[in-house]
Amino acid sequence: MQPKQRLSRNTAYFIPYMLWIILFVIAPVLLLIYQSFFNINGQFTLGNYQTYFSSNTYLMMTLNSVWYAFLITLATLLISYPTAYLLNETKHPQLWLLLIIMPTWINLLLKAYAFIGIFSQAGIANQFLSFIGIGPKQLLFTNFSFIFVAAYIQIPFMVLPIYNSISELNPSYVNASRDLGATNWQTFNRVIFPLTLPGVKAGIQAVFIPSLSLFMLTRLIGGNKVITLGTAIEEHFLTTMNWGMGSTIGVVLIIAMVIIMWLTGSSKKRARKGLTK
Repeated sequence: MQPKQRLSRNTAYFIPYMLWIILFVIAPVLLLIYQSFFNINGQFTLGNYQTYFSSNTYLMMTLNSVWYAFLITLATLLISYPTAYLLNETKHPQLWLLLIIMPTWINLLLKAYAFIGIFSQAGIANQFLSFIGIGPKQLLFTNFSFIFVAAYIQIPFMVLPIYNSISELNPSYVNASRDLGATNWQTFNRVIFPLTLPGVKAGIQAVFIPSLSLFMLTRLIGGNKVITLGTAIEEHFLTTMNWGMGSTIGVVLIIAMVIIMWLTGSSKKRARKGLTK
C-alpha cells in the first residue's frame, strides 16, 4: 500500500473518532462549564462556585459522596480480587467471566427493583433471617443496602481489569519466588500484587468515579437517607431548575474524577518497582 493511500485510510478512520469525541465528550463538558457561570435568572456570576465552597451542605454532600464511593470501591475490591485470582486458576475462566458479566446486560432500574423485593419486609432476606431465628429487620433504605447493591452492580467492572492483569502475569516470577523460599503470603505481597497493581488501579477508576455521582440507587435503595452530589445535581436540574448550580456541582465532579484518574494512573514500570524493594 502506498504512503498516500495509507494516510488517507488512517484519516478516514480518525475522523469519526474525533467527531465522536468532540460531540459527546468535549462539547458537553464545555457546555457544562459555560452553564456553571450563570444563575437561575440567566445572569453571569461567580456566585455558584462561591455558594458551593462556602456552604456546609454542599461540602457535607461532597464528603458523603467521597466516603460512600470509597466504601463501595473497597467492598468491590475485597470481593473482586480473590474472585479474579480464583478465575485464573479454573479450567474454564471465560465461562465464569461470562456469568459475571451477564448481570450488566440487565437494566439498572430492573436490578434496583429486584433488590427492593429482596430487602423488603416480606422479601427473601428477611424470610431467611426469620428462619434462623433472628427475625425480620429493616434492611431496605439503609446505608448497608445502598453499599451492598452498589457494590454488586460494580463488581464486573472491577473483576475484568484485575483478571486481565493476573492472566498476563508471567508464572516464572511466581515460581522463582517460591524456589527462593518465599511463603505464599510473601509471594503474593512482593510479586503477584505489585505486578497486578495496574489492573487494580484500572478497576478503582472504573468503580470509584461512577460511584461519586450515584443518584438512582440513593433514592430507590437508600430511601433518600444517603445524600450525594449526584442527588443534588438531579434536584437542581429537575426540581429547582437551577441549572447553573447543577452545572457547578457537575464541574466539581469532573475535576474530582480527573484527580482520581491522575492519582490511580501509572505505568507498568511503577508496578515492577515492587520487585526491587
